[in-house]
This record gives sequence, C-alpha cells and structure tokens, in this order.
Amino acid sequence: MAYLKFIQYIYLIFAIFFLYDAFRKYQEGKELSDIGLSLIIAGVSIGMFFFRRHFHNKYQKK
Repeated sequence: MAYLKFIQYIYLIFAIFFLYDAFRKYQEGKELSDIGLSLIIAGVSIGMFFFRRHFHNKYQKK
C-alpha cells in the first residue's frame, strides 16, 4: 500500500496540466466554455489531492 502515498501527487500533476491548458486556451482566444472546463477539472484535481492527503494522514496515524 506504499504506492497510495504517491498517487495523491498525480492529482497535482493533472491540475498543473489543466491550468496550463486553460491558460493556453485563454491566450488563443478560445470560448469560455473550453477554458471553464479545464479550470473545473484542475479544481477537482486539487480538491482530490487534499482529500486523499487528509485521509492518508488520518489513517497513517493509527
């Protein structure tokens, strides 16, 4: 189960990618719906990082 400690950082990688994607789409002048989708996915990825981190630390202390 040691791999679960590293899985949470994959969510940060996804968040960085989608933030970059949103910025690139904004620079190209794409529609707001395309930019918004990338920002939503980045936000969910950041949320999942903290969710996983919280529960990993919670169960690690037991």
